Amino acid sequence: MYTGEIAALTTAFCWAIAARMFQLLGAYYSPLALNFWKGALAAFVLVLVTLINPLEVALSHLAVMWLVLSGIIGIGMGDTFFFQALNRIGDSQSILVAETLAPIFTALFAMAWINEWLTWQQWLGVALVLVSVDVIIKLQKRSDVKLFSVSGYIFAALAAVCQAVGAVISRDILTSTGIDAANASLYRLLGGLVSLVVVMLVLKRSFKPKRQLGKNGLVLLAGATLLGTFAALFLQMIAFAHTKAAIVQTLFATSVVLSLIVAKVLGEKVNRKTFGWSLLALVGVSVLILS
Repeated sequence: MYTGEIAALTTAFCWAIAARMFQLLGAYYSPLALNFWKGALAAFVLVLVTLINPLEVALSHLAVMWLVLSGIIGIGMGDTFFFQALNRIGDSQSILVAETLAPIFTALFAMAWINEWLTWQQWLGVALVLVSVDVIIKLQKRSDVKLFSVSGYIFAALAAVCQAVGAVISRDILTSTGIDAANASLYRLLGGLVSLVVVMLVLKRSFKPKRQLGKNGLVLLAGATLLGTFAALFLQMIAFAHTKAAIVQTLFATSVVLSLIVAKVLGEKVNRKTFGWSLLALVGVSVLILS
């Protein structure tokens, strides 16, 4: 009954766990190189999955083009803009802007593009989740260093726009064609990889790791890829196939809240005030699911 919502929340949980792994992998790869290799490995797994479960619906060339385009915009361009924002205004502000604007842009684009409207109860749920997430990000800010760059905020906003466009296109194609999640994920990921390769070649960035991975590094890369890219992307498509795009995008933002659980399990100190705001976020999630 709540397939889409559960898939979206599970995606957020996958991101919360995988984020720790990707953070450790930052010692081995530059951001763009890491983005490429996790995408390439996930694409390989998706190819195997789609060979076992081939496409069962007739998919037009136009539909394939739209799915690839959603990957180019949502994954390739979106991630590139986000990395640019990280370099200019830091992780806290980048996440704050992107996670706040992406659901709002998604709702607006969905209304204009596929005539998908939210009820006032769903708007209330969106507001509760986003306000809670924003406050938690501010409370968990790890540094007092204040970075201000107009271009950084513009890049973060552009990342949110790209996420929103990719989400709405995916929702449209999934609901109109009946394509399965694995094949849809593969087309999107291939689009993202192609655009990422172009960006890396234009910027003359290396695909090679900064230092030898070793056994531990390879295990870490494999685990992060399976959880944070393959599983998350697959679950994303399930979510968009069953639930309104804006609701799915809002539930993705709860990865910030779920990361607190991961931090607590790892024995890290978590600001007590965040628990109250986490409860408010859960109220927002409940409103979204039940409305």
